[in-house]
Amino acid sequence: MAYKYGHKTIRLGRGWTDNDGIQHPANWGSWSEAEKTAAGLVWDASATPAPYDNRFWWDANTAKALDDVNEVDGDNNPILDENGDQLVTLGLKSVWKNLTKERAGNLLAPTDWHVVKAAEVADYTVPTEIAQWRQSVRTASNTIEAAIDGAADHAAFLALHDAPVDADGVPTGNAPINDWPDEL
Repeated sequence: MAYKYGHKTIRLGRGWTDNDGIQHPANWGSWSEAEKTAAGLVWDASATPAPYDNRFWWDANTAKALDDVNEVDGDNNPILDENGDQLVTLGLKSVWKNLTKERAGNLLAPTDWHVVKAAEVADYTVPTEIAQWRQSVRTASNTIEAAIDGAADHAAFLALHDAPVDADGVPTGNAPINDWPDEL
């Protein structure tokens, strides 16, 4: 909510003091519209920010970078960490490839014991169904990462998150970024 008292924006959940020195409680947001108006509060629709998806945007008008950004100061000198390495802000491609690797690892983890057992016990073989499923997870991860790398611009990257739909708008499959095999 964006209410104003004079030129001051009044934040929901915070008390405020009016020009007469009267302190108003933090629960003023529960007041009726008449009570808010009587206290001098005015709804300011222009102060309401445009909605945006903060996974992909810094604000409603500023897209996050697709590629990693080497951070520099105002004089264009590298900003270094405590070890002397340049600070890097990961771009959307790096962030989402890392998330893809994490998802693949989480999917594979419950069956990892089969692989370990097969490596340690001579007469044990990973069941075919599990081996094939594990390969399909790795293939899906590689396919998703290739699609991420192939996104030429922000719009193409966002399209990876859109599930295909039929003529009636009903989803017909997974979004390319979430096209994983069914769990075992």
